[in-house]
Amino acid sequence: MITPDPILGTALHAVGAISASACYTPQKKVRNWSWQTYWLTQALFCWFLLPILGALWTIPNLGVVLMESPKEAMLTSFLLGMAYGIGGTAFNVSIRYIGFSLTYAIAVGLSSILGTFVPPLVKGTLMVSFSKNGSGWVLMGVGIGALGIILCGVAGRQKESSLAQGSKEKTEFSLSKGLFLSLLAGVLSAVYGFALEAGEPIAKIAEQHGADVYRGNVVYLFANTGAFLTTLIYCMYLHARHKTLGELIELPAGPEKASLPVNFLMAALTGCLWYGQFFFYNLAHVRMGEYQFTSWAIHMIMLVLFSNVIGLLLLEWKGCQRRTQACIGVAMVVLISAILSLGYGNYLGDKPDQPQQQNLEKK
Repeated sequence: MITPDPILGTALHAVGAISASACYTPQKKVRNWSWQTYWLTQALFCWFLLPILGALWTIPNLGVVLMESPKEAMLTSFLLGMAYGIGGTAFNVSIRYIGFSLTYAIAVGLSSILGTFVPPLVKGTLMVSFSKNGSGWVLMGVGIGALGIILCGVAGRQKESSLAQGSKEKTEFSLSKGLFLSLLAGVLSAVYGFALEAGEPIAKIAEQHGADVYRGNVVYLFANTGAFLTTLIYCMYLHARHKTLGELIELPAGPEKASLPVNFLMAALTGCLWYGQFFFYNLAHVRMGEYQFTSWAIHMIMLVLFSNVIGLLLLEWKGCQRRTQACIGVAMVVLISAILSLGYGNYLGDKPDQPQQQNLEKK
């Protein structure tokens, strides 16, 4: 039996979010590789190899667990994982049309709301959850978090616009294409929560065999490999179209000095950091108690917060207008407030209702 500990759970969510926020930094060292080569290589680690190694390392009697698990749960988790993989691809293509900040604000904001409320709504437990202690703080935290994500998007768009004015490079800006793709990314990214929910019967069997807090790692065998399959299909399509598959063996000529081993190492590091969010998300999720479904919102809000913290540390906001810097400063304060509100709501939710406590004292 896993003992709820929302405070520890929130701290572990922070570790996972920091890992995910840092996952794009190694890409800066990749030279003379097309996007599809880099993306497929990191996906091989994040969505295929590491979930397998993680399950082998943390799930006792893995073969027996898989034999006893319902095939329907495996298939459903895998198919929903494929949808999540499409969302990840849509996210990256959307950046080409409306920039990183707007894509992040729309996709992550939508995903945080849908991924938090839709799963318990479908299960019919949402209203029951919001009749418990701390529900007001939880609801307020999700709302404040969405506002903070939007403010980050506004600040980021201001930064990108100011940088574009001083650049002579042509852009592919298209609001209609970008909005469609970012909305698609937000909806399908939220599906990942359903993929994990569909794999819950598998996780329960893993727990019976002694997996304890690592029980969720067995679900990644299906949810993440589903995402890898859709990524593999799309990247291989791009390789065939642009004739770039040979980059995995020999680097093409380019303006910058490049190293094939360094490229592979940076892509592998990206995949490891990205997988880190899944590993710690599971460890945090099982400890969140009554409001376990808020894990997705906490993770998404922290992801945006720490992404911007890393951006500040890397001086990405240096030279921006003061109103832009003020906007991102306010946005980060709002995001921190959302995390505190969600954390406090989860803390209260883990406490017994006051009337029940008084009755126990009388007895």
